[in-house]
Amino acid sequence: MRIIVIISCVILFNACNMNSNKEGLNTGTFASDQEFLDKHTNAITLVQGDAAVVVVPDYQGRVMTSTYDYKSGPSFGWINRPVIEKGLLTEEERKGKLEEHIYIFGGEERFWLGPEGGQYALYFKPGDEFTFENWFTPSVIDTEAFRVVKSTESSAIFSHIAKLTNYSGSVLEMGIERTVQLLNKSDIEAVVGSSLSEDIRMVAYETDNRIKNIGENAWTPEGGLPSIWLLGMYNPSPKTTIVIPFKEGSDDELGKKVNDTYFGKVPAEYLSVEDDVLFLKGDGTYRSKIGVNDKRSLGVAGSYDAAGNVLTIVTYNVQDAPNGFVNSMWELQEEPFSGDVINAYNDGSPEPGVAPMGPFYEIESSSPAAALAPGEMMQHVQKTIHLHGTEDDLNPIALKVFGVSLEKIKAGV
Repeated sequence: MRIIVIISCVILFNACNMNSNKEGLNTGTFASDQEFLDKHTNAITLVQGDAAVVVVPDYQGRVMTSTYDYKSGPSFGWINRPVIEKGLLTEEERKGKLEEHIYIFGGEERFWLGPEGGQYALYFKPGDEFTFENWFTPSVIDTEAFRVVKSTESSAIFSHIAKLTNYSGSVLEMGIERTVQLLNKSDIEAVVGSSLSEDIRMVAYETDNRIKNIGENAWTPEGGLPSIWLLGMYNPSPKTTIVIPFKEGSDDELGKKVNDTYFGKVPAEYLSVEDDVLFLKGDGTYRSKIGVNDKRSLGVAGSYDAAGNVLTIVTYNVQDAPNGFVNSMWELQEEPFSGDVINAYNDGSPEPGVAPMGPFYEIESSSPAAALAPGEMMQHVQKTIHLHGTEDDLNPIALKVFGVSLEKIKAGV
């Protein structure tokens, strides 16, 4: 069982408010989302030219949404307005409510920590059974605000200090630093490896995420290791396809091409896996999740929305992982450091007759497991790029970054 299984009931608890609340309706424009977030949170809007992102210190420096045109452009991040409107309740007010397990604010990229489950879990108290009743999102990544260290027109730096106890009883004293920085055209061209047409509209940002061992004891595999976990919730469309290229090779050498059994095997009409690339629908109509391991990963994932002509690219800093990647399964694990480095999720109804959570689709990345001595630090950097243009302009970029054409992506599933 994974986090998506659990948060479904939390969002469904609020879903009935969405259509009846006029203010809660999402128009799909950045300007509307920015106005809403300015009203209900301590949002900071970063701007560079026409491109903009909104980040919220109270939500751990979360990137809530972005656009290539802050005046009239689309909003790329999925935002759970009913939950945000309620605000953070007091501990007494939270009793008996689903929000005592997690506040699902949404957002295009949020800072989280792994692992979720297992003998080194950060979401269960020592000795508790791995059940929903015992599952709680650590407050450091749920209700605690990050301090704004510095904010400029195009960047913001956040910091926080946390003390966590994992399922095995190990205490992790942690310093956290997160920087959100808008990227310019030359930065984007460096990522995609080619020049961009003047006709392409774009927004891109980088988050530099760091955790530091500020305690007196080393973090060891025997006591449990944390990881940086970045998750993005995007607005779906009927013609959105997630694309992840990967290394070709034998399963014996590189492991399975894709882990596609998180919620049961994904049907062929939603997932297509070839020798070196996979396609997953991002239409928000069928609940499914997949993962790619670090031996297969090329450090990039993305999507193409053929309805809006938007190509999305997500990259992370590939680095050595001598201690592997954390495993978040809700069980005592035989291989606690054999988790995935890239995940993708398509929202949908968890069962017949039940509304979907968002809907949204997700692209996620994780750092290696952090075996840090006192004073040591781990860094995980992710870049998110949205490009809007004609297929003629975007196709060469898709070929360069993903190794497949837009036509291939559209026909992938």
